[in-house]
Amino acid sequence: MRIAIFTDTFVPDVNGVARTLDRYTKFLKKNNIDYRVFAPKATKESQFSSQVLSFQSMPFLLYPECRIAFPNMLQIKEEIMEFKPDIIHVATPFNLGLCGLHFAKKYHIPLVGSYHTDFDKYLEHYHLQFLTDVLWKYLKWFHRPLEKIFVPSIDTKVRLEEHDFKNIAIWPRGIDGDIFHRDYHTELVRTTYGIEEKYILLYVGRIASEKDIMLLPSIAEHLPEGIKEKVHWLVVGDGPLKEGLKTAAPDNMTLTGFIEGKELARVYAAANLFVFPSASETFGNVVLESLACGTPVIGADAGGVRNIIERGKTGLLCEEKNAMQFAQAVVSLLSNDELRVRMGEQGFRYAQAQSWETIFHRLLDNYEDVLSIDTWKLDILA
Repeated sequence: MRIAIFTDTFVPDVNGVARTLDRYTKFLKKNNIDYRVFAPKATKESQFSSQVLSFQSMPFLLYPECRIAFPNMLQIKEEIMEFKPDIIHVATPFNLGLCGLHFAKKYHIPLVGSYHTDFDKYLEHYHLQFLTDVLWKYLKWFHRPLEKIFVPSIDTKVRLEEHDFKNIAIWPRGIDGDIFHRDYHTELVRTTYGIEEKYILLYVGRIASEKDIMLLPSIAEHLPEGIKEKVHWLVVGDGPLKEGLKTAAPDNMTLTGFIEGKELARVYAAANLFVFPSASETFGNVVLESLACGTPVIGADAGGVRNIIERGKTGLLCEEKNAMQFAQAVVSLLSNDELRVRMGEQGFRYAQAQSWETIFHRLLDNYEDVLSIDTWKLDILA
């Protein structure tokens, strides 16, 4: 099988889509499956292989981690003609995604795609709700020719079906158990950030409006005095609201900046609770990473997060944007060590069972289904 992937975000971009595609291409290489990626060039330091064609780009206004590329259509055409893909996978609905759509139609190549981001929710955060209807019309037009649309969660599937999307299949996210686990010497985290408090509350993700990041200082403020003095907040990540969060943050909140890999996993493992107020997730990779490190999650009862957290077993779900309810959830778990430890154990077992290998093999099976149907259609026409 020869697979062509068109995406408007790829490594070294830091977001769930780019990281998922990076893992996917490594899986394809490991299994000797030929592929080509058509992606934006994010930085001068971007490292690309012979399997990846990159194009000059600029950040997308609503989501700078996604790029608007300036593709060379002649170059893409030549590569498509030479590579002769069996299937095209469009991972994003912007310039390069449109290129994938164009060449799939032009050369009658089976076409699939994935839906990763609820951009309509982003419009709300940037006060652009008046564009919602136009956005949904465009997304429906873009996805209509796809023979399968892969979504990361049941919540997203239901949401798209409500907008009359067809041919939807679940493509969840996995975990790298070699990195995200609980067997770390966590005292190093306390030493690194000068933490003397009994408990560590953690957030990992983009520091931006659509993540409801400014809810964290409010949650911290709603904690009772007896708990406030016992907790230290670690906020891992970067983004446009970093300075605003610094200004609003209490003294016991440390912004670490961007960290990754085993250093990040060590922070997850050192935390007592992962507090994630974002209500805009189609999946929530960081939630799964936290569970894999044995740390229960308090998340918003919205989006893909509620499909990962099993309420009362691996964490707690709160009404979105309700700082008081998040604070009450923090208090309830910090006040019950036995329950918190049990949640950590159950979350660890659940997350460690989510193997990338299994998930990617299922995706290939879905590709095969599409190719079989296309072959059947051609036989009928013949």
